[in-house]
Amino acid sequence: MLQRITIHNLALIKHLEIEFSSQLNVFSGETGAGKSIIVDSLMLLVGGRYDKSLLKFGTESGYVEGVFDFNDRTPLESMGIDCEDGIFIVTRKFFRDGKNDIRVNGKQMTTAMLRELMQNYVDIYGQNEYQSLMKISEQKKIVDYFVFKSDDSPLKKQRELYDQYKKLCAEINSLGDETARAQRIDILNYQIEEITAANVQAGEEQALLDRRHVLMASERIKNALADCYEALDGDQSASETVDIAMRAMDGISSLGNSYSALYDRLRSAAIELNDIAECVKDELDGMDGSERELDEVSARLDKIRALKSKYGAYEAMQKFLADAKAEAERLSRGAELYEELCKKEEKVRKALYDSSKQLSDLRRDGAISMQKRIVAELSDLGMANSTFEVVFDEMPDYDNFTAHVTSSGFDNFQFYLSPNVGQPLLPLIKIISGGEMSRFMLAIKLVTGDLSSMGTMIFDEVDTGISGAIGLCVAKKLAQLSRGHQVLCVTHLPQIAAMADGHYFIEKSEIDGDTETSVTPLERSGMIGEISRLSGTKGVSSSSDKNATELKDFCDKFKSGLVG
Repeated sequence: MLQRITIHNLALIKHLEIEFSSQLNVFSGETGAGKSIIVDSLMLLVGGRYDKSLLKFGTESGYVEGVFDFNDRTPLESMGIDCEDGIFIVTRKFFRDGKNDIRVNGKQMTTAMLRELMQNYVDIYGQNEYQSLMKISEQKKIVDYFVFKSDDSPLKKQRELYDQYKKLCAEINSLGDETARAQRIDILNYQIEEITAANVQAGEEQALLDRRHVLMASERIKNALADCYEALDGDQSASETVDIAMRAMDGISSLGNSYSALYDRLRSAAIELNDIAECVKDELDGMDGSERELDEVSARLDKIRALKSKYGAYEAMQKFLADAKAEAERLSRGAELYEELCKKEEKVRKALYDSSKQLSDLRRDGAISMQKRIVAELSDLGMANSTFEVVFDEMPDYDNFTAHVTSSGFDNFQFYLSPNVGQPLLPLIKIISGGEMSRFMLAIKLVTGDLSSMGTMIFDEVDTGISGAIGLCVAKKLAQLSRGHQVLCVTHLPQIAAMADGHYFIEKSEIDGDTETSVTPLERSGMIGEISRLSGTKGVSSSSDKNATELKDFCDKFKSGLVG
C-alpha cells in the first residue's frame, strides 16, 4: 500500500504530507480546488511523464515522495534495489528546465524503469485507461488475465511452439529451390576461397602497419646508420681511438693491478664497439631492399583491408569463414535437409494447432465465466438489463490456421454489450457512454481484482456520469474492492464519500498574495459536513447534516459486514 505521500512545489501545492488508510481513501473538494494535482502527484510516483508546467510558479525545483509497503520484494530485488520488509521510498525531484531525478531507496532510475517497477504495485484508472478499454488488444489482455492468471503454462507452451514454428519456416525458406541453392553455394565457395587464400593471421595488420612505418622512414634510418658506422669504424673512429688507448695501457698493465684493470676494460670496450659496428653494418646492408619491401607491405595491407571491408576484422572474418563453410555444407545437402525440415515443420505445426485450439477452448470457457460475473456486477451497478458477451470469430481449421496464428494463439475476439432491453449486442467501442464506461471498468476490476496481487488501485473518474442510487452501488463496490486492495478515489458523489475509511478534503485558498492548494484529513464530523456539501443541501436544508449522518452510518454498517 501507499503509506504516505509528500508533495513540494507542485502546481498550486507548496508543501503537504498525506498519510493513507489501507482501505478506501476518498478525495473530494470544490471544482478547481486541485484534486487533479493529487492524481498528477500519484502519476509521477508510478512513472508518469513530468511536464515542467507542473512546477509551482516562481520556484526552481520540487519533489514528490511516496512511502510504499508491499509484501512482494521480487520486482525490487530484480532491479537491484535494497529494501527491508517490502518498504521502499520513491523520490522524484523535478526542475524548472524540465529535467527530473528519480530514486527508489536511493538507487537512481529512469522513468521507464520506474514505470516497469511500479506496474507491479499500483494501478491508476482514469480517462486514459477507460479509453484503452476501447482497444481490442486491451480487451484481449483482460480475458487472458482472467483465464490464465492462475496458470499461464498454456500461454508459455504456445509461445515456445510458435517460436519453433517460425524458426523452422525461416530455415526452410532460407534453403530456397535447387537453382537458388546452387547460386548461393557458388557465392559461398568464392568467399571461402578468398578468405582462405589470403591466410590472414591474428595481429598481422598491426604488424604490417608498424613495419610500413619503419620502411617509410628508411632514408632517415639509412643515413643514421651510416653516420653511426662511420663514427664507430671510419677514420679517427671510436674504435681506433680505443685501440690507441689500449696500446698505451698495454705497456704499463704489468706494473700494477689498477693499470691492468683499466687495460682489461679498454679491451672489453673495443670488443663491444667492434660488435656494435658489425651490427650497424648488417642493418645498413639490409636497407638495400627496403623500397621493394615497402611495396610488398603496402600491397599486403591493401589486400587485408579489402577483405576487412567485406568480412570485418580478424575475429569477424574467421567467424564469417566458419559460418560460410557451415552454410555451404548445409546447402550442399539441401534436398535431404529440406525433407527433414518439412517433417519437423509438419510435426511442430500440428502441435501448434493443438496448442492454439487448447488456448481457444480455455478462453471460450473462461470468457463464459467472466461474462456471467461481469453481468452480475453490472446488475449491482444499476445496469441490470445489460447483456455482455465476449464474441469470438470462428475458429480456423487446420488447413488455414497458420494465416491467423500468433504467439498467443489464433483467437480473434472483442467485447460486445447491450446496455438496454431491446437493443442488439454491438461492439463495446461503438455504443458505451461515459457513465456506462466507468461502471463497466469498475465491474472488470471487481471481477479481475480477486485474481490480482496489485496492492493499490487508484480511480480518478469512476463516478463519471452517475448519481443517485447508482452512486451508492458504485460506493459499495469500491468498499468491497478495498477489502482486498488499497483504493484511492477522487469523487464528487456523497455516496462514495460516505463509504470512505480515510477522507481528504482538498481546498484552494489565498495566502500572502499566492494561491495554494491544501489537503485536510477529515475526522467523522468533518466527513459529515463534506458529505452534506456534496449532496448539495448544506446550508439549504436543516436536515442536511442529519441526512449525511444517516448515510455515513449506513455505509459504516455496510463495511462492517464485509470480509477483509
